[in-house]
Amino acid sequence: MAKKSGTKPSKLSVYLYIPNIVGYIRILMNCFAFAICFSNKRLFCILYFISFVCDGIDGWCARKFDQVSTFGAVLDIVTDRISTASLLVMLSQVYRPGLVFVSLLALDIASHWLQMYSTFLIGKASHKDVRDSTSWLFRAYYGNRMFMAYCCVACEVLYIMLFLLAENQTEKLMDVLVTSLKGCSLITLLLGLSLLGWAIKQVVNIIQMKTAADVCVLYDSNKKGG
Repeated sequence: MAKKSGTKPSKLSVYLYIPNIVGYIRILMNCFAFAICFSNKRLFCILYFISFVCDGIDGWCARKFDQVSTFGAVLDIVTDRISTASLLVMLSQVYRPGLVFVSLLALDIASHWLQMYSTFLIGKASHKDVRDSTSWLFRAYYGNRMFMAYCCVACEVLYIMLFLLAENQTEKLMDVLVTSLKGCSLITLLLGLSLLGWAIKQVVNIIQMKTAADVCVLYDSNKKGG
């Protein structure tokens, strides 16, 4: 997507948009973070979370400097999905049953891929444009930045906390969760709030996947019917 006004930007200038540069920095930061994830868990979590925060910064830069682009949107969502997927793969290796995290990975990628594809299929400018959805939760998620931010932050914080709480590679997920939630500490409160936001986000992912699949099926029906 080109700039809204002014001369047509060159291909190189789009690659060098400020929000896209932030995206490149996020990728480099994540590569280093995952390279040292098991040797320095605390540093990994700090770098991972900073990269996650930069996801909001690049969006702000895109709007502030009128540098919204299709490439930037795709770069952003691909970076998000790969980062989360990599963390879920790590968690599947340290917790039992690991299938829980593999299933969450599959749901995350499938729902977002279908949403992006269906968005371009019907000609919408953004995958966040869900005003015509019949689901109030889906509309609330993408329509309220604070609500979406809470769910996304809660999800990532939960995964980071689980990684920090794992002391070996044979942890039982339920045992760690129950033990951590039994106390009355700040960690217990943070874990509880994170679990709530995480649960909402998984429901939204399911709604998103079903809604996007319906769009694709409807497109096929209309195409054959015409």
